[in-house]
Amino acid sequence: MAKKKNFPLRIDPKLYDILQSWAKDEFRSVNSHVEFLLRESVKKAGRLPKSEDKKIGED
Repeated sequence: MAKKKNFPLRIDPKLYDILQSWAKDEFRSVNSHVEFLLRESVKKAGRLPKSEDKKIGED
């Protein structure tokens, strides 16, 4: 299993509530949903080399 990097995140409570509801709709934890959204954003922005695409998020 790949080790995950931990870091503190300060976030507006209203935004957190929205993310929590969205994560629940997708059957994910807030943490995994935020990671999913960041991963999709990185791909869309073209910041992720094709060879790394499969590695990110693998556990």
